[in-house]
Amino acid sequence: MNMSDFATLLVVDASFFLLAACSLLTWLLILYKGFGYWRLASENRRFTALFWSTAERDPAGTLGSQSHTSAGSKARVAHAGFAALSGAATAQTSATTAQLAAWDRHELLERFLNQQIQRERRALESGLTLLASIANTAPFIGLFGTVFGIIHALHAVAVGSASGIEGIAGPVGQALSATGIGIAVAIPAVLAYNLFVRRVRVTIADLEDYATELVNLAQRNGFHVGLNTAVAATTAMPGAQAEVRS
Repeated sequence: MNMSDFATLLVVDASFFLLAACSLLTWLLILYKGFGYWRLASENRRFTALFWSTAERDPAGTLGSQSHTSAGSKARVAHAGFAALSGAATAQTSATTAQLAAWDRHELLERFLNQQIQRERRALESGLTLLASIANTAPFIGLFGTVFGIIHALHAVAVGSASGIEGIAGPVGQALSATGIGIAVAIPAVLAYNLFVRRVRVTIADLEDYATELVNLAQRNGFHVGLNTAVAATTAMPGAQAEVRS
């Protein structure tokens, strides 16, 4: 085997290695993101039931009563809304307390809710770019290996080391398997990416609906929060200053 044949076979083997690595990474991402979305949905369902059951008894106090003790994206959105209403958001903005007090509380609440929803969107979309990249490139990696495998088979025929259909069927068949493997790696990546993108859209739409309901709840109560609730939440946030209106 000359140097050219060695380099060609090295490219073919490298393509198989890359496809194996892409397949492993794809399934790790699928399991990790799938479990994360499932856990987030469960946390949001629990928080929603708890939040609105509290809202029926204490509309003013519920604006922040559970936001700092519950997990999930809805809880974090609620916490951002309560921080806006209580004025205890100095850790998330460069504005001074005086400036916060001067802003319209309705506009301030919407600003904080939208900012938190965008943070949740970025967290939900993390890893999806890599999954999409694998889905797009895996078939080309396999095709790359196939091309070099066929080049090796044809070169063997040209130098006389292989002859007839029997001599080239094996190398060509092995080379074509690289394309098949590339497609097999891409299919679950494409399906998972589409499923996860839909999951992100549904979750963000749910958060936006919840934010609208939270604004309506705050508006019905004059954008006030309960005194005890505000004190409890601000003591849970070191260094934060609260403007509490009871």
